[in-house]
Amino acid sequence: MTSTAERLVELAGAALGGPVPLPVRAWDGSRSGPTPDPAGPVLVVNSRRALRRLVWSPNEIGLAEAYLSGDIDIDGDLTEGLAALWSAARAGEVGKPKLGPRQIARMVPALARLGALGGRPPGPGQAAALSGRRHSRERDRAAIAHHYDLSNDFYELLLDPSMAYSSAYYQDGPGGSLADAQTAKLDLICRKLGLHEGARHLDIGCGWGSLICHAAEHYGTRSTGITLSRQQFDHVSKRVARAGLADRVDVRHADYRELRAIEPGPLEGIGAPGDFDAVSTVEMGEHVGDDEYPAFARIIFDMLRPCGRALVQQMSRGAVAPGGGGFIETYIAPDMHMKPVGTTVGLLADAGLEVRDVHALREHYTWTIRDWLRTFEGRIDEVTDLIGHVGARVWRLYLVGSALAFEQNRMGVDQILAVRPALDGDAGFAPSRKGWEL
Repeated sequence: MTSTAERLVELAGAALGGPVPLPVRAWDGSRSGPTPDPAGPVLVVNSRRALRRLVWSPNEIGLAEAYLSGDIDIDGDLTEGLAALWSAARAGEVGKPKLGPRQIARMVPALARLGALGGRPPGPGQAAALSGRRHSRERDRAAIAHHYDLSNDFYELLLDPSMAYSSAYYQDGPGGSLADAQTAKLDLICRKLGLHEGARHLDIGCGWGSLICHAAEHYGTRSTGITLSRQQFDHVSKRVARAGLADRVDVRHADYRELRAIEPGPLEGIGAPGDFDAVSTVEMGEHVGDDEYPAFARIIFDMLRPCGRALVQQMSRGAVAPGGGGFIETYIAPDMHMKPVGTTVGLLADAGLEVRDVHALREHYTWTIRDWLRTFEGRIDEVTDLIGHVGARVWRLYLVGSALAFEQNRMGVDQILAVRPALDGDAGFAPSRKGWEL
């Protein structure tokens, strides 16, 4: 007699065009698939609802929602389980689910025997609910709120004391501490920008304030940060006051499209459009739409004085798979869009900036995210109290999947250093080995 697990493996193989790369355990305890490694991961199908979800959404969202709802799980290490699935896909052993109307019609008898037919199951919750024109100011504000206004306490739990929520820079490889690597990243940006005492510095998308506070405290800058997140604005305002930096750091709750009208503000020496010595934007450009990016790049140009420098740290994806991905855009960062690094370089150049250096940090992001993941798993009870059971599963899947994406070169991250040349072509760079050192 064919077991439930054997039927599941047969269905999955038909949908994927190849054998399931993991052992499978069904809701009735039956097992099938490859011979399991005693210490290896097992795909657990806890409920018939998993099949209904995949019939209704035969894609990344269907799989993700089956996991988020607990209808499927990985018994063992989630990283190893996802790595096995993606390795099989890269090797061509399986493909994307092929569940068009004809394929589903052929599967109906098997689905009926498993008791898996029925209407679309309810969503697990936590999905973003946005309306309006994509990348309108109102929708962008809602998208940013979904991700960054999640819980201030959650980010303080997950991140290191600098509150830097971007790829760190591990100078000696992955063995160092996350806090040291984030400090090294902040220093690297400040050095590339040539920051110094009194330099006027603008950080577009300042996050939790790590860079503007570091630059002001350690390099003597007059820094302005802008963020679209109300929670980040409130956090940074309090952080600046606690650190005694209120005379050197100005934070604004604003959209980047409002920058050309920015007023110098009450702090002496804070820059205005066309006066900034340096502009940074660290992993904010992914939130700028394709159609809007040329204007975004031109705003960076317009904010700088001649010979002023810009540092863009930005995640990337290849031309065959741009965007953010269904799961990330639905549950983590709505409307997120990653493009090839070469496309970004071209857009910055088209805006009038001269690109001087491109520095890939892909491996560093794998190490960063795995440090976040270790903190996350070590404090999972606190995480669950803060963002709920489904929220915890959302973030576990996000962190595990993102680390693998960087490790396997499906995503990248780069620091792009550029300058606004003077009319006579002067870029303000003295010759040096690295091309950007003072």
